[in-house]
Amino acid sequence: MSRNFATQSTCHHVAIVMDGNGRWADERGLPRLEGHRAGAVAVRRATEAAARLGVPLLTLYAFSSDNWRRPEDEVRGLFALFTVYLREERERALREGVRVSVIGRRDRLAPRLVREIERTEETTRGGTRLHLRIAIDYSARDLLVAAASDVPRSRDEMSRAIARAMHAEASTEDVDLFIRTGRERRLSDFLLWECAYAELVFYDRMWPDFSAEDLEEALRAFERRQRRFGKTPAQTAEVAR
Repeated sequence: MSRNFATQSTCHHVAIVMDGNGRWADERGLPRLEGHRAGAVAVRRATEAAARLGVPLLTLYAFSSDNWRRPEDEVRGLFALFTVYLREERERALREGVRVSVIGRRDRLAPRLVREIERTEETTRGGTRLHLRIAIDYSARDLLVAAASDVPRSRDEMSRAIARAMHAEASTEDVDLFIRTGRERRLSDFLLWECAYAELVFYDRMWPDFSAEDLEEALRAFERRQRRFGKTPAQTAEVAR
């Protein structure tokens, strides 16, 4: 794989729906939690690749608000994995200049997990190489409802209101590239406001099999697309020149 591929100038924000952990395990006759463990390894691969390829912001969809409907033992196992992941990756992220933060609701999370989130965010706050955001108990539609209660009067005000509702920065950041694994072709209530002009890439492979090469392939596909933002092709070409 190329070591000098850089995307800082055009692809600022990559968002990934990490779909297929459970099905990956089912296809191998393994407990579903083993699929989630394998998915955690893929998170590390994707994070390292994003940093190496020059992506400043990576947002990963780890647990949607609708995922509370899953079997209780699977949900319990997932949150145990989240806790262990944050604890084990904290020092690695600090060494590698990766800032880690969690977006989504926190009032329904166990106090132990909230403490790990807060400690990880504080420890890695100075990271400048990559900002890794993990979405836990996240619903874009719920956030839009919460943000609308502030009566925003502009898009910028709406972005700031959404950010406050999900424990994020002073304003939201538009997604440039949206990736989903696991054979599905939908957004699934993830970053709906931010994905207004996102380029979409879908993979049939399950998340545990997602590789650094897959991320680079998606970034190259992004580079080949013409993003017009409502302008004509001629106008866009003129700006590019």
